[in-house]
Amino acid sequence: MRWIRAISSQVEETAENLGGKALGLVLLRRLGLRVPDGFVVTAEACRVFLREGRLPESLHDEFTTAVADLEHRTGRVFGARERPLAVSVRSGAPVSMPGMLTTILDLGLTPEATETPEPVPAETHDRASAARSRLRPLERAVEAVFASWDAPRARTYRALNDISDGLGTAVIVQAMVFGNKDEHSGSGVAFSRDPNTGENAPFGEVLFEHQGTDVVSGGATTRPLRELAGREPAVWAELCDALRRIERHYRDACYVEFTYEAGELWFLQVRPGRFGGAAAVRLAVELVDEGVIEQREALLRVSPRHLRHARTPRLDSAEAEILARGIGACPGVASGRVATSPDEAARMAAAGVPVILVRPETSPDDMRGFAVAAGIVTARGGPASHAAVVARSMGRPAVVGVGGLVFDAANGSATIADRLLTPDTLLTIDGTSGDVAAGSPRILLTPAGTHLHRFLAWSEEISSDGSTQGEGG
Repeated sequence: MRWIRAISSQVEETAENLGGKALGLVLLRRLGLRVPDGFVVTAEACRVFLREGRLPESLHDEFTTAVADLEHRTGRVFGARERPLAVSVRSGAPVSMPGMLTTILDLGLTPEATETPEPVPAETHDRASAARSRLRPLERAVEAVFASWDAPRARTYRALNDISDGLGTAVIVQAMVFGNKDEHSGSGVAFSRDPNTGENAPFGEVLFEHQGTDVVSGGATTRPLRELAGREPAVWAELCDALRRIERHYRDACYVEFTYEAGELWFLQVRPGRFGGAAAVRLAVELVDEGVIEQREALLRVSPRHLRHARTPRLDSAEAEILARGIGACPGVASGRVATSPDEAARMAAAGVPVILVRPETSPDDMRGFAVAAGIVTARGGPASHAAVVARSMGRPAVVGVGGLVFDAANGSATIADRLLTPDTLLTIDGTSGDVAAGSPRILLTPAGTHLHRFLAWSEEISSDGSTQGEGG
């Protein structure tokens, strides 16, 4: 059995074996978009590792060949002093598990692979030995990603989302591209349309002169995606064109992660947009108007759950005591008592107390708190931060990047608008506006818009047609 596949437009594989992320990279290649070179260790290899506690015996030889091929295609050498090949090692499960599994970046940038004056280790005088050693840090990295499948946070996420424990994850090894290389480099994420409203305009965030991990971690202050247009107009134009091409393929909104290095745009991930609520309704209706899908398909794309949330709850801001405002990351309103740690959230929820999880930023280790929280608030991060992505995947109202929220690491306390937050503090958050309010103010429902009215009218028409045909048949 072969355990490794190249990332190639010619690859024909299932998501169960290659993983959804790798199949997305194959699609990008087929669309003629720029994707860093690399290879995929299949999910079947992960299933063997989880069952037997070690990598398949024949995988080592495949690693050797795959790395040599990658070195040949890139013109670089893994771990070398000059023109080093650095790689990322990322998970790629058959079903998306945002941020739950291990990622390792910059593998291959050893001291001898940098331009620093540090001495070269003695082992590098034996090139064959050094090469074997470097392949062993790469194999260990793949093992680390495989092992993260059984981490408590990943198990919790799968249980909450009804994902089978037996799937395992593929691992994607790719040549690194560097968003922090120079002033014409950066990283970001982009939706082809606004995931909160469905508006037909690119939406996302970007960090100039930073790597992609800084965007999604929530630890850095990102900029709105549209600022890329003024700073790097050629990259912006290429990105917008790519989003249109991907939409035409999916016949749906899309999400991409990207890095541009010295003005050259590279795509690292793609998937359908997965909108919910009012955004799902608007998207379906506008895709019909654009001639992309038929009315019947539009009706099938919008679930009853989406319809239940098509009229978005909103805070009555005229009467509410607004303490602070951040970025609305997932629509909806939630009220609860403050918990500033996952363990505290779990204890309060076990006692029947609705909880708002309040954190500086979130990480995969916060999944225990996500699982029980009615809503999430973070001091840092943007629409693509870990908190925002996981909140959207779980349908939890979320507000991120709240400037008035301050944490004191020395004593573990948090304040908002100079008020000390305790487990007795009751907050209400609006995941659309980004408002954080004291107490439990009045909640309003947004009126049904034209998109919802049109969608419901189509449903009635098609239902009537079906009834009439049934009676006459």
